[in-house]
Amino acid sequence: MVGTSLFFVSLLSFAAASPAAHSNFVVHEKRDAVPSSFAKVGPAPISATIPLRIGLFSNNFPGLEETLYAVSTPGNALYGQHLSLEEAKSFMEPTAESLDAVTTWLDSHGLKATVASPYGEWLTVDVPVSKANEMLNANYETFTHIESGKQIVRTLEYSLPAGLEAHIEALHPTTAFGRPLSAGRGPVVTASNRPASNATIVSDAVPASCATTVTPACLQAMYGIPTTLATQKTNSIAVAGFIEQFAQTKDLASFLTKFRPDLSSTTTFALRTFDGGANTQGASQAGIEANLDIQYTVGLASGVPVTFVSGGETFSDGALEGFLDIINNLSGLTTVPQVLTTSYGEDEPDQTAATFTKLCNAYAAYGTRGGSILFASGDGGVAGGQSQTCTKFIVAFPSGCPFLTSVGAVSGIPPSETAASFSSGGFSNVFAQPSYQTTAVKTYLTALGTTNSGKFTPTGRGFPDVSTQGVDFEIVSGGTTEGVDGTSCASPTFASVIGLVNDKLIAAGKSPLGFLNPFLYANPSIFNDVTLGHNTGCNTNGFPAKTGWDPVTGLGTPKYASILAAALAA
Repeated sequence: MVGTSLFFVSLLSFAAASPAAHSNFVVHEKRDAVPSSFAKVGPAPISATIPLRIGLFSNNFPGLEETLYAVSTPGNALYGQHLSLEEAKSFMEPTAESLDAVTTWLDSHGLKATVASPYGEWLTVDVPVSKANEMLNANYETFTHIESGKQIVRTLEYSLPAGLEAHIEALHPTTAFGRPLSAGRGPVVTASNRPASNATIVSDAVPASCATTVTPACLQAMYGIPTTLATQKTNSIAVAGFIEQFAQTKDLASFLTKFRPDLSSTTTFALRTFDGGANTQGASQAGIEANLDIQYTVGLASGVPVTFVSGGETFSDGALEGFLDIINNLSGLTTVPQVLTTSYGEDEPDQTAATFTKLCNAYAAYGTRGGSILFASGDGGVAGGQSQTCTKFIVAFPSGCPFLTSVGAVSGIPPSETAASFSSGGFSNVFAQPSYQTTAVKTYLTALGTTNSGKFTPTGRGFPDVSTQGVDFEIVSGGTTEGVDGTSCASPTFASVIGLVNDKLIAAGKSPLGFLNPFLYANPSIFNDVTLGHNTGCNTNGFPAKTGWDPVTGLGTPKYASILAAALAA
């Protein structure tokens, strides 16, 4: 953002200009080459319509960020004093000047936008390709995602009229090449692909069967997760659902009967939809990812209300639009779900820094409202969705955002848990290292030395933050019991831990944890440190797990009683 006086002069000069005078363009974003996973088809049909999303600068995001850390850092006088919807909006909404400038620009092209977020910082407008090329000095073309065959319309460069760049932070779709949305779930487990690392020391407190098959009882034994029912109905966990992954109530009932017989088999979840989403029932409609996420929240966070938030596919892209729409949908509620777990993702290079920043800012606002954002760290190791021949490590999206908690995966039995080799982790190329993890990351990098030098950005935000079991999970899907691997086993597991802790906090008259990371990094002893294993990719062994935080298992796996004690003390 520019200074006040320059801002005013720039605004006046823009407002005084006629539509014909907007030939003085300033390049806003540019991509040098088409990503290798896409192939150019040719010019986009000029009559095709682009659902353009316009992200305006918030009037005071630095103030919101400062507030986020204040309400999320133990010891701060404002700790736990989360904001209302209107209080968060006072930071996040655009200025009247920005809204007027953008509206004037759209009016000059005969366009009228719709507000698309509860804070008013996102607008949407349908624009013909011919008009988009004109107003953005762009060249929209059609590209095909090679693996899926899906086509998208994008431009490798676009510009804004001079003066407008002070008001518009991001535009989409423009230069982001998001792949079709994918789940962070690994392959179905079979005897032939079960990792040998599971043959580890078995604790007396953990059934021996947990070395090869993980159930809710295993997680309860490993991490001390209680089986007693939660009591606070104002507490909730939201589970994100995309790409027509439907959670089946019959499968959940079968899962509870088999793996949580102490819970009523009629225990179920609420449904919330957006973008034309649904939750179609029937064995043929069973989604492995959706069933996994629901069964290990409802079945592990005993009695905590769970909502399946199912998105449709009315948007034109993958992760970015889906993630924006779900967070905007939930942020419009008077009280946001205290935990939101998501097991989907992409690679950071697929997006643009501007659009990623706007999404990350929305997560920060959610944190000020008392909500914890959890994401599976991804299942591509350090290669992301790329091949093993990558020369630099590929960062997962959106785990590189500093305002969410990224969850990696391990296998084996505490105290000899081992990092899952597929578990993504590393350092963002977009976001700088946040202060809450500076000491932990510095310790790791010192121990790492020159290993993998030049393959990652050591000053970037490190992830994951934590980890849990993520291998050999038993689920019921389509009436059949089967096993799955993936960091998407880990995220709902950690979400259940936080959901149960929040239940106790609310019962004690305290606030829910909200944005977790400052609290977690301030209390490393509340985790089982994982020092075995590594993640792989790019023809390397990736990052090795080491004492303390590391970019494959984070701070380690949860110790429920310790987390609860620290939370109550904070």
